[in-house]
Amino acid sequence: MSHNNLLVRLEDLVNNPTARVPVCLCLDTSGSMDGTPINELNEGVRLFYEAIREDETALYSAEISIVTFGGEASLIEDFANIDRQPVAPILQAHGMTPMGEAVNLALDCLEKRKQEYKDKGVDYYQPWLVLMTDGAPNGSSSELSTAIQRTVELVNDRKLTVFPIGIGKDADMNILQQFSPTRKPLRLQGLKFKEFFDWLSKSVSKTSQSTPGEKVQLDVEGIKGWGEL
Repeated sequence: MSHNNLLVRLEDLVNNPTARVPVCLCLDTSGSMDGTPINELNEGVRLFYEAIREDETALYSAEISIVTFGGEASLIEDFANIDRQPVAPILQAHGMTPMGEAVNLALDCLEKRKQEYKDKGVDYYQPWLVLMTDGAPNGSSSELSTAIQRTVELVNDRKLTVFPIGIGKDADMNILQQFSPTRKPLRLQGLKFKEFFDWLSKSVSKTSQSTPGEKVQLDVEGIKGWGEL
């Protein structure tokens, strides 16, 4: 990260002391997502950005990070609110599925941002990790094992909320379950990315209007509009 970018990240916490809702989208962009799936995913992410922008509270409190795994694990967007990164990135599909590497990268970025919150005295809500894949991981097995262990520890310590979501019939739901000790993974109905991201934006908005530490009830009924067990 450049020195200037770090200064902007820290200045933002001073100028905008609103409690933050960190949300990391960890998205499968491997070759099997090419065509309609990646197009629908891009449209869903774009609508997610738009919905957050239209909510006055979430606009300044929600911080979005996007990590992709397609060929390699890549940090596409580091944690920032929509005011600072107004345009959703266009994701490309290619390569293999290094899921473990991507989750570790996402958690590293989250830990760094949480430390910045603490250093500047900015409150934050329990972070969210959205993990979406249409297949099975084929990166390093040790990276995958480490990623699962780190995620489970954070969830059990109530320091992370994980939403594991399978895309299509070939998604490895058993692996997704390993990342989530308290919540069953869901399979997206068809390619209902738009419906999922609409639900996610409403959930983020609801969280941003609560008090940090307060337990927010998720719209379980709304999940039926896009997900299935």
